[in-house]
Amino acid sequence: MPKKGFLALFYVFFMTFGLFAEGMKMESPDISGKLYLSQVYDRYGCHGKNISPELHWYGEPKGTRSFAVTMFDPDAPTGYGWWHWIVCNIPADIHGLPRGAGLNRAKALPKGAVQCKNDYGETGYGGPCPPKGDRPHRYIVTVYALDVAHLPVRPDMPPSLVYSMIEKHTIAKASLTARYGR
Repeated sequence: MPKKGFLALFYVFFMTFGLFAEGMKMESPDISGKLYLSQVYDRYGCHGKNISPELHWYGEPKGTRSFAVTMFDPDAPTGYGWWHWIVCNIPADIHGLPRGAGLNRAKALPKGAVQCKNDYGETGYGGPCPPKGDRPHRYIVTVYALDVAHLPVRPDMPPSLVYSMIEKHTIAKASLTARYGR
């Protein structure tokens, strides 16, 4: 095969399978490498406002039927990390969550979205509250593009179970990482 023909075939193959696509991205005006007091938990010795960050995402692959959002601290001294927030069943035509959407009573979540229990044992957003004196913990906020419109989740389900469902149906994801210590 002539070199030009091979390059053309190579280009068509990769473009067909989307391998040149930019990929899924997430942005937040509230996360710039660190979290702020407004996002910090408001109990257990922490004195924040417990307001979930504003999030925006784009570039999801074709076939995305819904989104899920999580916030996870892999540095928590539990041996398995700490789930701070899990939201599932965000419709595929929604590309963001407003600041404060994680309040359990928030009307800011899209219709059909479900907030699940966090590791504080509460439904909704539970901000950072690392032990005093620990090095700053990493808080990873991730949006997942899912291949199903609805996950069979309930607000009272354990976060690890909900995450396993999310992971099983993920076709793309994007994350932001921020640090917080006290």
